[in-house]
Amino acid sequence: MTGSSVGATIACIGCGAHVPDVDGPTHAYIGASPGCWAVYGELLAGEYLDRDRGAMQRLTVDAYAAQHPGVAGRQSSQSVWVHLVGLCLALEAAQPADRTTALMARFVGSRKDLPWLEPPASLGDRTVIDVRAAVGIDAYHQAVAEWAAATWVAWESHHETIRAEVVELLGV
Repeated sequence: MTGSSVGATIACIGCGAHVPDVDGPTHAYIGASPGCWAVYGELLAGEYLDRDRGAMQRLTVDAYAAQHPGVAGRQSSQSVWVHLVGLCLALEAAQPADRTTALMARFVGSRKDLPWLEPPASLGDRTVIDVRAAVGIDAYHQAVAEWAAATWVAWESHHETIRAEVVELLGV
């Protein structure tokens, strides 16, 4: 661990959450501090191992990626777009996780160059840290749902653009 003491934290460069101050891997284009990336990895591992937690994985992935947009570039632009589409499909269009995943794949497969969406000043008031703190399955589901909703609300300035893509995907 880096930092002056065991248990030291820093603000994540993406979401701003106070995360462990560790030296470790990150992602090539998702903008997260190593400690935040590690906490996210723990959440995903728990979701893979526990079917009840796994039911929230689509929202977990979309909330995390949208809350850690990185910097302007082809891959990060595509990531932000596809995960915001995923949040919109799940939260506003009430699509189940498997259909959301299929529609996201169709969306990304049909777009070559997606413009950079300027991230909001605040990416939401819920983070992976809130989810990690949840005790019990009901609290876990609620924490993920609140995190996804807060992340989606944070991107409000781009909602109409994302909604237009979702309407096209759904054919309504």
